[in-house]
Amino acid sequence: MTNLQESLRRELLRTNRSGAYSSSTLVDCNTRKYHGLLVVPVPELDDENHVLLSSLDCTVIQHGAEFNLGLHKYQGNTFSPNGHKYIREFDASLVPTTTYRVGGVVLKKEVIFQHYEDRILIRYTLVDAHSATTLRFRPFLAFRSVRQFTHENSTASREYQEIDGGIKTCMYAGYPDLFMQFSKKNQFVFQPDWYRGIEYPKEQERGYASNEDLYVPGYFEMPIKKGESIVFSGSTSQIKSSSLKKLFEEEVADRAPRDNFYHSLVAAAHQFHLRDRRSGSSAAHLDDNDDRYLLAGYPWFKARARDTFIALPGLTLAIGEQDYFEHVMKTAEKGLREFMEEKPLSVKIYEIEQPDVPLWAIWAIQQYVKDAGKDKGYEMYGQLVSDIVDYIIKGGHPNLRLDENGLLYSNGRNRAVTWMNSTANGRPVVPRSGYIVEFNALWYNALKFCAAMKADQGKAKEAEKLEERAVLAKQSFVETFVNEYGYLLDYVDGNMMDWSVRPNQIFAVALDYSPLNQQQMKSVVDICTRELLTPKGLRSLSPKSGGYNPIYVGPQTQRDYAYHQGTAWPWLGGFYMEACLKLYKRSRLSFIERQLVGYEDEMDYHAIGTISELFDGNPPFHGRGAMSFAMNVAEILRTLQLMDKYSYQK
Repeated sequence: MTNLQESLRRELLRTNRSGAYSSSTLVDCNTRKYHGLLVVPVPELDDENHVLLSSLDCTVIQHGAEFNLGLHKYQGNTFSPNGHKYIREFDASLVPTTTYRVGGVVLKKEVIFQHYEDRILIRYTLVDAHSATTLRFRPFLAFRSVRQFTHENSTASREYQEIDGGIKTCMYAGYPDLFMQFSKKNQFVFQPDWYRGIEYPKEQERGYASNEDLYVPGYFEMPIKKGESIVFSGSTSQIKSSSLKKLFEEEVADRAPRDNFYHSLVAAAHQFHLRDRRSGSSAAHLDDNDDRYLLAGYPWFKARARDTFIALPGLTLAIGEQDYFEHVMKTAEKGLREFMEEKPLSVKIYEIEQPDVPLWAIWAIQQYVKDAGKDKGYEMYGQLVSDIVDYIIKGGHPNLRLDENGLLYSNGRNRAVTWMNSTANGRPVVPRSGYIVEFNALWYNALKFCAAMKADQGKAKEAEKLEERAVLAKQSFVETFVNEYGYLLDYVDGNMMDWSVRPNQIFAVALDYSPLNQQQMKSVVDICTRELLTPKGLRSLSPKSGGYNPIYVGPQTQRDYAYHQGTAWPWLGGFYMEACLKLYKRSRLSFIERQLVGYEDEMDYHAIGTISELFDGNPPFHGRGAMSFAMNVAEILRTLQLMDKYSYQK
């Protein structure tokens, strides 16, 4: 904790299921513009999150001597006031808890983000002290979008109003009030000032502007006795100060411990839950009519359609939460049907127009049917599967053409249409176009799944027609993608064939219905093992292929060119491990266990208790990008579930 080279790279994330979050490093030094104690959506302004309360510096005062426990990085590589040197212990197994020692003073700080309310709660407990002790709290305010910076200006309002246990203030019109309250009577001293030149090194690494000024309206001060606890609340709504201690206890009681790998993954899975309150339900009470989503990741991703369907089984079914699968699918189905019927979208799911989205929706439903049983699965989603397949066959999708050879064609030359979606100068870095390997693997799987469903429902003629389509698709798939070197071409567009060894071929093995024979499947898994496998998932490109660029660092353009050119992705590793189990059954269990160890180590290295967006493709495989990524967490959970299933098979 006292070694900043180690502690500043470790981040904490806490969310509230309503899109708001609290995040910083372990030593409370913000290193990203996305970090903040209270970061909330402000739908009245835009579709972004906004940092209201950036940080809260606590100062211990004894005998007139002040010991500031805060930490900020300023320009010129200067850290101040170096409060990290007082840290003696840190524990994040239940709620993040930091213990400070200043001479004879031992102060414990516990942080929790309230479920379903935009409220950060911090409890300070004076564990030990030998003389009179005073605490001083200095709030650093930003009131800005996570994508921007704030600088000293004359527009910011300095007005504040005293309320029960604290003050409320608002720096700019259009923003909600920020309510800062304590459970104990305190004195607020109005001492407005700007703290200038605060710097965010993560933004520097990413080639962005990296410094800002933060406004401090003054400070709160109060005495504290040995054994006493004081609770701070920072929120967009007022609360009775007398209820803060009880509320903190209730929130702690509602948390499951992150005491092992699996529990940490489950807690991380829950952080992607998002509930839209547009229906008018109160924040404190769940309403089954509310729209439910899965965020693609933190801190900057929204709910994206492809990510939703890929992550949904792992984040719900794999942890026994069938009901949340149904909630999210209810919202997603609404969006899918609106898109297919060319109606305006009423749900907040992005990129639903991407051509593989309906295919991934069928795959997600297929996992639900395996989990819930055919009767319930078909009753819930059979019509949707049937409608999606009909929609594709009839050519309803603007960028998904079913050709006479039974394969799906998509135009991705000028606009990225697959998950490999990085662009540079307005064009895809990897212009995957034509017959795309995973699109057609998913299509064959969808046809077979729908045909089996129709047969189970006694609709023999419909099943037979779908089977005929599947036979044609299978034959064309093998003729189009299988090459003489034993792996699959990534995409084929007329005379253009991409011979790059990429991980997208693994889906043709991992899916329940594969167009490949046993030998072809083994050949694909073998080449993925030799050229793509890392301890952090599959590389997006083989080191032997042209353009290999495995280190995701530097300015935006440099990172765009590396994004899918050799970086490793854990979610792809999930499908790889599924393919291994499918082919080799229990004999590969110990191998997969060793693969998962790499992720367990990762959970206390970057963002504590979760998995980063992507990793460098070369050792030491550093975590990069977003601090928490839904598809990665989902596929690791689904792999654990698959291991259980195969462990019990004879």
